[in-house]
Amino acid sequence: MKLNQQSFEEQPYEKIERLGPKSLSDAELLAIVIRTGAKDEPSIYTARKVLALNSRGLGGIQVLSSKELQNVKGIGRVKSIQLKAIAEISNRLSKSYAVQRFKVSSPQSVANIFMEEMRYLAREHIKVLLLDTKNGIIKDSEISVGTVNASLVDPREVFKEALEYGAVNIILIHNHPSGDPTPSMDDIEVTKRVYEAGRVIGIELLDHIIIGDGEFISLKEKKLGHLT
Repeated sequence: MKLNQQSFEEQPYEKIERLGPKSLSDAELLAIVIRTGAKDEPSIYTARKVLALNSRGLGGIQVLSSKELQNVKGIGRVKSIQLKAIAEISNRLSKSYAVQRFKVSSPQSVANIFMEEMRYLAREHIKVLLLDTKNGIIKDSEISVGTVNASLVDPREVFKEALEYGAVNIILIHNHPSGDPTPSMDDIEVTKRVYEAGRVIGIELLDHIIIGDGEFISLKEKKLGHLT
């Protein structure tokens, strides 16, 4: 017996009109984006299969490859691209809203912004967070992708945008794909080099925060890399 696809697909639309978007489950929200599922299968079923690809809910779509998404029946090339784009839009909007309202007050406050963006990355990414005189965030910039090696992270790249945007202080942030944020010797050496370069330029490195899987370490709190 064929399923009545139309009746399934109308439910999230009707629900959002009647109760608002907050009333919808992750699968229902995703079903609206997917619109049509596989042949004779409602989009809500397809949405549940997408969510089952990982244990991280909607946020996990960001780290799924297009190939993984296309392994779900009913998700082709175009839909996989749409899902990836929506996940990235959601991430950027969330981060942009947080940054606009944010002043750095502690390592935890920085980790709260970057944890979901960086905890699942498969490679190490190092960012520099640019701060104004009141420690409000000016912007963040990615300066390196790959192993954070003291010989590969150039302090000139770290401070280039800091000088351009008139930053007074900076914070380094990078992730450990292993999920363990324990700093390596290279992490400590990079921190020392950037700290010393900042003293010459007149821009202070306030902290270097390492993001793991749901946890982080502040080198300042650990008093490592000349940070005290």
